[in-house]
Amino acid sequence: MICGFPGSSAAQKRPVIRICSKCGALLLDDSESCSFCAVESAENRRTANVPEPVTVAARAADEAPEPEWRLEVSRRLEQYRARRGYARPDDSQSGLPFQRAAAVAEVEEVELEPRERPRPARQPQRSRAHERVDICIQPELNFSSSPEDRARPQTALVPVASLAERRWAGFLDGLFLALTCAGFVGLFHSLGGRLTLTKTDVIVYLSVAYLFYGVYFFLFTVLAGTTPGMQLAGLTVVRLDGSLPDSRQLLWRTFGYLLSGATLMLGFVWAIWDEDRFTWQDRMSQTYITAAAPLAALDTMEMRASAHRNG
Repeated sequence: MICGFPGSSAAQKRPVIRICSKCGALLLDDSESCSFCAVESAENRRTANVPEPVTVAARAADEAPEPEWRLEVSRRLEQYRARRGYARPDDSQSGLPFQRAAAVAEVEEVELEPRERPRPARQPQRSRAHERVDICIQPELNFSSSPEDRARPQTALVPVASLAERRWAGFLDGLFLALTCAGFVGLFHSLGGRLTLTKTDVIVYLSVAYLFYGVYFFLFTVLAGTTPGMQLAGLTVVRLDGSLPDSRQLLWRTFGYLLSGATLMLGFVWAIWDEDRFTWQDRMSQTYITAAAPLAALDTMEMRASAHRNG
């Protein structure tokens, strides 16, 4: 231990420097305990699970009130950390905002629970049987008609006239039409008219000839039932059952004549390829030309009654 001499004055006194007898450390204050020895003994007790004795100085430091300025600094520091979300010094890990978010979610769930109403349970859907739905966009055309379904004469007593007989009747009708047109041309020439062969005049001549053709067949077919050429050839127009046709069928036959004439007599020539030797007017009016006498109305009724009994 080093100390001042006993005979020195107060002015000559200097601070006493002490040395710890255990660890050899310098003791700058007047405390009796060495801080290094205290730390070493605390670690030894902690290792041996021995409680550390509380010294009088430490107890007095704990019981002494903290200064006002330190409390103010600590309070403001805590407010700053709370605003910034910083961790406290004693926290082992920086705080994460999950706890706050979880707390807010719990509050929202508590607020929403009374407002929510229980939804009724959905009933299981019944399994529907698969049904096939056919959508018909356009009607189907049936081309599978058999030759028996076509209109043809229903009795053998009134057969269809031959092509030669009808050709002779057509020749006679054409001759009558030509004579009629020649008579009108002669009347036109006698009145001072002239015939030219320009393009426009040819179209006019053909139109006038077609007009005579339509009037000829319309008048004789609707009013007399047959044309003059058919009458001279001994031909008659009858129904498919052999009886005389009505006015509606005669009108349809006239329309067939007009259509055949508009197609350059193609409707008449069609009889060459037709199975029953029918022309267009025959198919359209359900009538045909025959050289036999038509059946009377009484005979027709008897045939229908006998057919009904046999059926």
